Amino acid sequence: MELLFIDAMGKPLWMWLGFLALVLVLLVLDLGVLNRKNHDIGMRQSLLLSAFYISLGIAFGGFIWWELGPEAGMQYLTGFVVEKSLAMDNIFVIAMIFGYFAIPKQFQHRVLVYGILGVVILRGIMIAAGAAIVQEYEWVLYLFAAFLVFTGIRMLMAGDEEYDVSANPVFKFMSKRFRVTPELHGEKFIVRRTDPLTMKRQTWITPLLLALIMVELADVIFAVDSIPAIFAITTDPYLVFTSNIFAILGLRALYFALASLIHRFIYLKYALSLVLVFIGGKIFVADALGLAKIPPMWSLSITLGILLAGIFSSLWKTRHEHRQAASMKDGKLSRPGAISETAGKV
Repeated sequence: MELLFIDAMGKPLWMWLGFLALVLVLLVLDLGVLNRKNHDIGMRQSLLLSAFYISLGIAFGGFIWWELGPEAGMQYLTGFVVEKSLAMDNIFVIAMIFGYFAIPKQFQHRVLVYGILGVVILRGIMIAAGAAIVQEYEWVLYLFAAFLVFTGIRMLMAGDEEYDVSANPVFKFMSKRFRVTPELHGEKFIVRRTDPLTMKRQTWITPLLLALIMVELADVIFAVDSIPAIFAITTDPYLVFTSNIFAILGLRALYFALASLIHRFIYLKYALSLVLVFIGGKIFVADALGLAKIPPMWSLSITLGILLAGIFSSLWKTRHEHRQAASMKDGKLSRPGAISETAGKV
């Protein structure tokens, strides 16, 4: 029993093992039992799963609050909110990737399953490395903060610029170096087929594998933003890791819930930009005011305020598009060909 109370990166070993066991159970239940077979996940199931994961993430924040105190609880919840919001931005890119490769919904599940498993492992490695660096060189936090401010300003200036899959250098390299089938082969990533010229059996990769690689690469790019963001909120490895992983676990369900609605969140990217600027800037502001840090309650309140303003203003701006879509579905569109001014925006 004494082994369970050994210190591991500032926390008892039982806290790490308990969290990892919980994550393993959730992955097995979600990916291995409830969604073992590829199928088109409906809106209702997606919303229920998303609500479950969000509720579980918040409930774990209650455990942090009870076990480690109010400040740690606030830091965890702020990190969870920020990471969940950045994951929503990742959903936009994933939707573009699936659209580019024309991946049907019943096969998107397979890509997201492997994608999430890869994300959990990758984030764990990056967080461990980041924690070690920050512990050794505390001034790195100022580099993280400056990078977040720069990234936020760059996102604001980019506006509605979309992710171009065809321009990705990894995609170009793989398209030139590997034999890629022009069509999907069910849920297979790799197939064997006969070359019509040489009549030899050769190994080909499918567009499904390219989509998986692009999804994993997109997470690497987003991790470059999200990892500095969470370390700018707290340097506690346990809070960083748990908030990050809980935000990622429901990403698959959240994707299927929001994939058909992403065009309505036209201001979310701007809100995320402001959040990154705020999180990075508050470190410099705290120094200028002679404070150790901005109070966690203020950080959480301002972060939530910015994100909710972006979400609700987006839904209000695109409310007519929603009504037109409903009318079109019922065959009651008053003006044939009428299109909302915000349609097609991401």
